[in-house]
Amino acid sequence: MTTHRQPPPGGSIRDMPLPPLRTDRLRLDPLGPEHLEQLVELDSDPEVLRYLFARPRTRAEVEESMVRRTNPAHRERGMGYWAGFAGEEFIGWWALLPVAKPQEGDPGDGVLGYRLMRRAWRRGFASEGAREVLRYGFADLGLPRITAETMAVNAGSRAVMRSIGMTHWRSYLLDFDEPLPGADEGEVLYAISRSAWERQ
Repeated sequence: MTTHRQPPPGGSIRDMPLPPLRTDRLRLDPLGPEHLEQLVELDSDPEVLRYLFARPRTRAEVEESMVRRTNPAHRERGMGYWAGFAGEEFIGWWALLPVAKPQEGDPGDGVLGYRLMRRAWRRGFASEGAREVLRYGFADLGLPRITAETMAVNAGSRAVMRSIGMTHWRSYLLDFDEPLPGADEGEVLYAISRSAWERQ
């Protein structure tokens, strides 16, 4: 586990570079160009993308995503993406991002995300990495709330959210030109506040 970060003289915690994070089994390194090949492999598995995209992503699409994911604007707020490893094995990525389009009543000041290799499923890694990202967001960045969202039919991801203490906040429907199977059941938003996290 990381310890509480100290801001530079005259600065704030959000001026500091995205730190590496650690858990008992995982090393979360700030995402960089050196992780491109692993992300290409991750997004080439249609089962990994089942609740996100209708098809595997091309290399060009992954490269385009990498530009966004390493955007310095995110890191100015102390947020961004991490590539996760168990030993030398690439597990997937985790993210803590600012709310893109806050809506009235939106509970979150940070958004949790994760995507894991299929070989890493059902090994507890998703929850383990997500707990550490929550800890960083609350203890180091002082965020008031963190949210996460997925398709209502994505039982695996919803189980991860519940396991780290998040609770269902609301459900909603989105319009898609080419909806994925299960889209008619809507999306779900989960949330946890810093005070609730501290009580765990």
